Amino acid sequence: MTEVRTRPHPIASVSDVVAYIDSRPAIKGRALAIWWLALGGLFLDAYANSALSAGLASLNEDLGLAAGQTALLTASASVFSLLFNPIGGWLADRYGRIPPLIAAKILALAGAAVAAFAPSFEIVVAGRVLVGAAYGIDFAIAMAVLAEMTPARFKNRLNVWQGVWYTAVSANLLLAIAFHRLGAGLDIWRFSLGSAGVIAAALLVLQLALMVESPSWLARKGRLPEAAERMGRIYGGNFEAAAAPDTSGVPDTADRGMANVALLFRGTYLPRTVLAGTISVGQALQYFAVGWYLPIISLQMFGADFVFATLGTLVFNLFGIVGGFSAPAVGKRLGLRRASAIGFGVVFVILLAMGLTFDRLPLWAAFLLPSVFILAHSAGPGANGKSVSALSFRSELRATANGVIGALGSLGTVLGLFLFPLVQEAVGLPATFLLVSVVPLVCCVICSAVKWEPTRAAVNPDEELDAPQFAR
Repeated sequence: MTEVRTRPHPIASVSDVVAYIDSRPAIKGRALAIWWLALGGLFLDAYANSALSAGLASLNEDLGLAAGQTALLTASASVFSLLFNPIGGWLADRYGRIPPLIAAKILALAGAAVAAFAPSFEIVVAGRVLVGAAYGIDFAIAMAVLAEMTPARFKNRLNVWQGVWYTAVSANLLLAIAFHRLGAGLDIWRFSLGSAGVIAAALLVLQLALMVESPSWLARKGRLPEAAERMGRIYGGNFEAAAAPDTSGVPDTADRGMANVALLFRGTYLPRTVLAGTISVGQALQYFAVGWYLPIISLQMFGADFVFATLGTLVFNLFGIVGGFSAPAVGKRLGLRRASAIGFGVVFVILLAMGLTFDRLPLWAAFLLPSVFILAHSAGPGANGKSVSALSFRSELRATANGVIGALGSLGTVLGLFLFPLVQEAVGLPATFLLVSVVPLVCCVICSAVKWEPTRAAVNPDEELDAPQFAR
């Protein structure tokens, strides 16, 4: 009997890779494993960030920190995230997605161990610096991997990362309550920070075993045999590199390393950069000035009982889970830009209400307003800064763009984390809410003015003929 052989899928350019991925009816098999492992890295990033938040009150009491020290500690990870976002993006666009992802898990594991066993404030800061570097590297690359592994019809699903974020935060809060019940006392912060190392170790093993280099990135770099081999590993089909690359109909490869950053501020990419950067900075500033400090805010709102205040924070974050996992549907219906504009508008109204009525809020309103804040944030701008960035630029520029825009978001994070305790101490919580409300108002206006919508684009960014180019 003659053996029937499957005709190989030819890979002559990145367009062939994109077309095959876009033709897939679902994300399944090895592709699904890679997809969830990339999201797993974002779970770790969220968990490691919120680990300090959940234990901040006990850490402050244990180490006797002043407001300035608290501000420095909470901002340290974000400062280094800001620095390592573009570095991670550059590494991923130059050398591939997988090596920096693995390096990020090693840094996260080391940072968790250093911080958890730290004998002093300075060593805790050192551990958080490592965590920030890991977060900066990982986030830029993980979102690029998700964008490159997702068929066009499912692009809105990138916003699932926001639901994963709040799931990680909620898991950390539940563990904090468990540690409290087990008698951890003021060492709650050590257990909370150290548990992030366990997750980092598990992800390190799984990503080493199962992650595969992005075929889209390989094809855009002209490494067609490797792209075909990775397509076979991921999708199980028969793929074959074309004898000669097809360079017609696609923009030239941007191959000048960090000089690629200049492309983000040219031509068709400029409004995309403005939109993604605005959403990234705005959502980070409003979240990390308010949402991240919800355990501290809850203590002021609901009293000094740790369990009750932590449960209050958990309720707020359950709204984040609902909003985060509904973000793909919201983005599909409204578009990522409109969803962001509306979300910023709702957050502005909530912060205004909290600032004007904080001292006389009934208990039900004290729960409702922060809950709606988190819901509107997570269903709209909270997810979209990363997603707009990941979907707006071509493959060999995508991680660099994510890194630069992520660095802008980290700048917002640093400002939120560093300024909140100082401003709160100076003017009080209600006035702080009023000051922060200016941020979503400005972002709402900008998102309404810029018209780029990546989920409605007719052409994949890898195939745009008007993509900005370096002079040859």
